[in-house]
Amino acid sequence: MNPPAPAAFTLRDYQQDAVTATVQHFRASDDPAVIVLPTGAGKSLVIAELARLARRRILVITHVRELVEQNHAKYAALGLEAGIFSAGLGRKEFSHQVTFASVQSIARNLEHFADAFSLLIIDECHRVSEEEDSQYQQVISHLREHNPGLKVLGLTATPYRLGYGWIYRSHYRGFVRSEEPRVFDKCIFELPLSHMIRNGYLTPPEVVDAAIAHYDFSSLTPSDTGHYPERELNSLLAKHPRVTRAICEQIEELAQQRQGVMVFAATVEHAHEIGSYLPAGHTAVITGETPGDERERLITRFKARELKYLVNVAVLTTGFDAPHVDLIAILRPTASVSLYQQIVGRGLRLSDGKDNCLVIDYAGNGFNLHHPEVGTPKPSADSEPVQIFCPGCGFANIFWGKTDGNGQVIEHFGRRCQGLLEMEGEKPQQCDYRFRFKECPHCGAENDIAARYCQTCNEAIIDPDDLLKRALQLKDARVIRCAGISLSASGECLTVTYHEEQGEELRERFHLDRPAQRALFNKLFGRRCGNGESPRQFKTVAEAIAAESLLPAPDFVIAKQAGKKGRQGGYWQVRERLFDYQGAYRKANEM
Repeated sequence: MNPPAPAAFTLRDYQQDAVTATVQHFRASDDPAVIVLPTGAGKSLVIAELARLARRRILVITHVRELVEQNHAKYAALGLEAGIFSAGLGRKEFSHQVTFASVQSIARNLEHFADAFSLLIIDECHRVSEEEDSQYQQVISHLREHNPGLKVLGLTATPYRLGYGWIYRSHYRGFVRSEEPRVFDKCIFELPLSHMIRNGYLTPPEVVDAAIAHYDFSSLTPSDTGHYPERELNSLLAKHPRVTRAICEQIEELAQQRQGVMVFAATVEHAHEIGSYLPAGHTAVITGETPGDERERLITRFKARELKYLVNVAVLTTGFDAPHVDLIAILRPTASVSLYQQIVGRGLRLSDGKDNCLVIDYAGNGFNLHHPEVGTPKPSADSEPVQIFCPGCGFANIFWGKTDGNGQVIEHFGRRCQGLLEMEGEKPQQCDYRFRFKECPHCGAENDIAARYCQTCNEAIIDPDDLLKRALQLKDARVIRCAGISLSASGECLTVTYHEEQGEELRERFHLDRPAQRALFNKLFGRRCGNGESPRQFKTVAEAIAAESLLPAPDFVIAKQAGKKGRQGGYWQVRERLFDYQGAYRKANEM
């Protein structure tokens, strides 16, 4: 094969870094890898450079024909020839060294790709499913049959999917994203959106609060995948037609000094309602129901500035490039930081006469554009990303949490440290420190709070809901929802009082001068000190009293009647304390 052709353009520093990281990774490993670049960072140029450097056959696939065409165009700009295999583009070429294709067309014509390919590049790789019968997996399996050493590289701006999690297992900066197997093993390069804006590669966003009434979607609960039920959305929106009209009036007023406006609607019905309020003849509505030819015609007119307003429902968050867009109006809820950043990214590309992009969120999503993706759904509206150091390995984790007025973390929702420990001569392992955990009753090992079986001894762990259900059915058992604890002392005997939300109490005594009881107290409370951030080993009652504010309260306490029954002699003996409870029963102070 001939040596690489000279580049026809100069890569930006981070684009060259991404290319270098890819070459270095695949020289040392065949493990599938991911590059994370924000919208507008020029993934097409990175792909083009990798294809230019290749000595053997390369296949570049994605899910929409617009991206197939865009990626091919960047490669062609180098003065090099490549094939296109896409039914939507009316071309089926498969004999070139480099082929740009749609995954749908390849999956239906695998017999044309029987030669050995050295590299498969997947653009928008967050769409790759683990299901064996998915089109992406069919393509990967077929190519590996002809070359077991096939290198697989994914590129995306959104490496996290709600309901699934991170699309890769570990990160080159030394932390773990997923404890479960993933299609991609490692993220080998990532660039934050803030770097792009700070260095003038993207237009600065001007994020403002809606100056008028906005939607309140807080009563709706998204699914595990982050989607809101369309019927419930339509029902809520139908109750507030005046809000939608007022929003559209404000958008039209703000758009007077703007070049192009993109509006993101919640549902198809909502999109058409919005379209009816915006100027006729200057507005287009695109949904999943819009025929392909009509969609292409409307997008062409919008890019040519014949249309000023483009209303859409979840169809223009990827693979769409209209640099003149300088007003983004968000009228839909989302539970994903990544999707929010994708939406805003539609308006951040550079364009002549464009100083900034106005971003207005009428849905109250409450995301900071520069916040990192935490990796779990936002637990509450007032949660924000917080940095938590691991007491075990020192890694700085990013979890959802809450802060006080001074910015100090008062609570976080992290479970396990994400740090990646590298031992000489061994495969890197995730740090096993857990901030929240459930103990195995058989061997005492710490497990994830949702675990059903112990990761150490494989024995079944008692389901907290089963434990509560059985206790509630017993006449001689008592269950309280614990709203807090308090401590008192008599010598080296420490009394822990569990306060029920309605004012009832249970008490438990620990003699800290006795090794067994001191070990139990430290196991229950000392290990969990400060949300698991400050584990302690208390030796005296005075030490425990001094650290009372750091001690956690269990969510439920179960006691059984002991001693002589009757008014004089009976008492309640604490048997179980359920920390970090997640289940069907309501915890204290919850609605």
